[in-house]
Amino acid sequence: MTQPLTIALSKGRILDDTLPLLAEAGIHPAEDINKSRKLIFDTNHEHIKLVVIRATDVPTYVEYGAADLGVSGKDVLLEYDSDNLCEPLDLNIATCRLMTAGVKGVPLPAGRIKVATKFVNVAKRYFAEQGRQVDIIKLYGGMELAPIMGLADLIVDIVDTGNTLKANGLEARDLIAPVSSRLVASRAAMKVKHAQIQPIIDQIGAAVERQKQKSR
Repeated sequence: MTQPLTIALSKGRILDDTLPLLAEAGIHPAEDINKSRKLIFDTNHEHIKLVVIRATDVPTYVEYGAADLGVSGKDVLLEYDSDNLCEPLDLNIATCRLMTAGVKGVPLPAGRIKVATKFVNVAKRYFAEQGRQVDIIKLYGGMELAPIMGLADLIVDIVDTGNTLKANGLEARDLIAPVSSRLVASRAAMKVKHAQIQPIIDQIGAAVERQKQKSR
């Protein structure tokens, strides 16, 4: 008997980029996800369900077995930082960069600096590797305000075009990590349900390769 499989999808931009990949891999939701208030969706495969949740919750659902596979941004995975998760595929979608940024032309003060970010764990690791002493200030949004208002010397945030930084008098500085969305699985699920999960990984991987060929 085929065991049920659940794939956790991140809401928002990542979802919009993920659905065409799933369709290319032959997995179609039974109804239009973007027009429904539901969170769990049947698909054209009786044993596969999709759940749509906050991007930051995807690694938790996957690690604790509520979902067998998930789609999550590398930024979220770096912040979550669990040895129990593996990333069998880079989906090559929702690409951007995780960077430091500060007020344009303003040098950093000597010694200890203040850094505002929602990526607290990433920032701690990065500045520790740089040998720089920092005070981390956790914010949930509007990062660009922090240096302007004197709350922080730098921010650590996602940068796409950089236009928001420029509009607020900031400049991107150091690259911490390139970001794209990844297919994630728990190491436990990869062992217990390997025979079912691996074909899905292969199908989605082939879809990613086809999309790459189309964009060339």
